[in-house]
Amino acid sequence: MSDIQKIVVPDVGGDEVEVIELCVSVGDTLEADEGIVTVESDKASMDIPAPFEGEIVSLSVAVGDKIKEGDVIGEIKTSADSEESSSDSEASSSEDSAASDSESSSNQSSSEEPSEAPKEESESTSDSAKSSGGNIIEVAVPDIGEDGEVDVIDVLVAVGDTIEKEDGLITLETDKATMDVPSSHAGTVKEVLISNGDKVKEGTVVIKLEVGGSDSSESTDSTSTDSSDSADKEAKSSNAASSDSSSSEVIEVSVPDIGEDGEVDVIDVLVSVGDTIEKEDGLITLETDKATMDVPSTHAGTVKEVLISTGDKVKQGTLVVKLETSGGASASSANEESKPEASKQSESSSKESADKKTEEKSKAPAQKPAPVKADSSTDTESNDGKAHASPSVRRVAREFGVDLTLVKGSGRKNRILKEDVQEYVKAELAKPKTAAASGNAPVGDNVLQIVPVKPVDHSKFGEVEEQKLSRIQKISGPFLHRNWATIPHVTQFDEADITGVEAFRKEQNAYHAKIKSGLKITPLVFVMKAVAKALEKYEVFNSSLSEDGESLIIKKFINIGIAVETPGGLVVPVIKDVNKKGIEQLSQELIDTSKKAREGKLKSADMQGGTFTISSLGGIGGTAFTPIVNAPEVGILGVSKSEMKPKWNGSEFEPRLMVPLSLSYDHRVIDGAVGARFAAEVAANLTDLRRIIL
Repeated sequence: MSDIQKIVVPDVGGDEVEVIELCVSVGDTLEADEGIVTVESDKASMDIPAPFEGEIVSLSVAVGDKIKEGDVIGEIKTSADSEESSSDSEASSSEDSAASDSESSSNQSSSEEPSEAPKEESESTSDSAKSSGGNIIEVAVPDIGEDGEVDVIDVLVAVGDTIEKEDGLITLETDKATMDVPSSHAGTVKEVLISNGDKVKEGTVVIKLEVGGSDSSESTDSTSTDSSDSADKEAKSSNAASSDSSSSEVIEVSVPDIGEDGEVDVIDVLVSVGDTIEKEDGLITLETDKATMDVPSTHAGTVKEVLISTGDKVKQGTLVVKLETSGGASASSANEESKPEASKQSESSSKESADKKTEEKSKAPAQKPAPVKADSSTDTESNDGKAHASPSVRRVAREFGVDLTLVKGSGRKNRILKEDVQEYVKAELAKPKTAAASGNAPVGDNVLQIVPVKPVDHSKFGEVEEQKLSRIQKISGPFLHRNWATIPHVTQFDEADITGVEAFRKEQNAYHAKIKSGLKITPLVFVMKAVAKALEKYEVFNSSLSEDGESLIIKKFINIGIAVETPGGLVVPVIKDVNKKGIEQLSQELIDTSKKAREGKLKSADMQGGTFTISSLGGIGGTAFTPIVNAPEVGILGVSKSEMKPKWNGSEFEPRLMVPLSLSYDHRVIDGAVGARFAAEVAANLTDLRRIIL
């Protein structure tokens, strides 16, 4: 037997609270602890939960009412036993039948049909609906928090549409926001009673919906699913048979993990249809913000189809080519491994559609970009600061503390879906915890409150020419700005006597020219060794701040980044283990790395793992400059052009070759005295090379 219970307000931590939203309507079936109304106190907002599972019979509160502990806000019909639970609603029955296996489902339906038929005949208002396996109900506008009528700005369904519970029916616009009117049941739209431009209020009938008949539809879905599964199995078996007979298989080769979160540009396609390639042969060339790299083939074979063109953007998992390989068994297994992500998602969604107990079924595409924080000017122009979302979506946003004006919707006419809110929360959680403190916050946030530069029309004053920034400049610019604006720089200037080093370098180059080794030693190699020796002594320069800014990460390896000028801009490849390599080995490695940088052939691994950076302008000129620290490193050494200067030796002036040094460092980590000692150590190592072997 069913029992009607009163819903009483529990302890809400105050005298009176205000009802700001009704989360349910009369006739809704709730789970225990599911929110009924949302209230707001002077401290927080909260949901009043259902005390137990059942169907809402009545609601005695409206938006704007004041309630307190002990007040009755409605009535709920509960179920005393499982028999009454099975006959509470057709939606509940269909959910139970979908959740059970096929045998128990068929047995249950056959045993329940005789007892349910008389009830339905006595309660039905439409014999034609009965004969078609469903009832026709009217879906009306629920309490929308408005006293009068509001405008209908969009009708989201049409006659014949099949909809799920909570799917939007019409979109309303009030003086505060836009919202969707959700369907209270799943079913088929038989009649639409509202048009664009109409005015509606609470209780206005929106559509007539055919519900019930879910058993047959589910069995049809199950049959179609089973048939599609069997068709897939037959197709797979036939493919396997043909593969075995021909000893070849067509597999799909995708982009592997390239160390980038987003999409990257394809700058060259290296294969064509009909090409025979070996395993590890390059298929396409990608360009990231740090380097270029080839995507290798995972197998040897013949190219049957090329799915990528120059200029496309790809990411991990993007299909590149279809490849015919020899050896059906191994190729078949490889094909299973390289099955597109989309098909996996499709199989997953078909299984989920059978489970009618999911809270809300999404109509959004399977893949979509994570919502981004909207620019304030864009928000104002597009929707006047109003967020287009249904009440259920607003409830989810409120639970996570999300401001919907910051979320961009992926639904029709930019409506915000539940998935948009979830993706926004994921994107926010993925940001570094101390983004603002460590300088990793997006430039658009303007956390430093920098006054923007007023736009100027320069053409009013004379002829102008606009030149686009290179790709490297556009990528590196924001990071340089972040480093300069968020790291407290101190620059220490010094100079080193390299008269002896330069004489030794010229002797060695003359020797290598004589033996025709092809090796040429540059002054920069000696600077690298001098810096590496100083880093061993002053470990604080070989460190990074932790994410929370509370500790130092001291690195026990010394990898030095070298700033290299290229036609596209400045890049910083990294030379590994400088302290463990000799002058000749470093010279050859520096020559090879610089050549790769200028030809744009650096790989992502060539740009990672640096602990300190050297920027040399010695071949160009200048007496000093202030290099910018390359976060997360804490120091960088600038080297200017060497110059012959008169130096006092105690009895007379003598000419000495002096090189200017400019050491910038993060003052949060390094004190001025330590910075001065490090600069002096580097200068001393350059002046007397014997110190390096001590």
